[in-house]
Amino acid sequence: MKHVALMLCLMCGPVHAQDAPGDMRRGAELFFDGLRDQFGPALDGLRGFAEDITPEMRELLRDMGPGLRALAEKIGDLSDYHPPEKLPNGDIILRRKVPEAPPLMPPDGEIDI
Repeated sequence: MKHVALMLCLMCGPVHAQDAPGDMRRGAELFFDGLRDQFGPALDGLRGFAEDITPEMRELLRDMGPGLRALAEKIGDLSDYHPPEKLPNGDIILRRKVPEAPPLMPPDGEIDI
């Protein structure tokens, strides 16, 4: 009898409860409410800090703007460069990508296959 009961238990797999879509939405809302409650004060402090340094940032951008613009013109598109590499001596280099050569065009005439 024990063997039959064991076989019946093994044949029946676990049954998972089905969550309604509303339950998932409510769970997500509770999760984000908890995040907002925890990080709200920190974000408020960050907002105050940003408001405090705004005049200094404007002055920095006004002073550095022309130099940054000239540097951006020299560099051009950043996708033309490989990621920075740090050498064993501590130097950091930026290598420019070498453009690919155009595909070789076969000479006019017949092509041997």
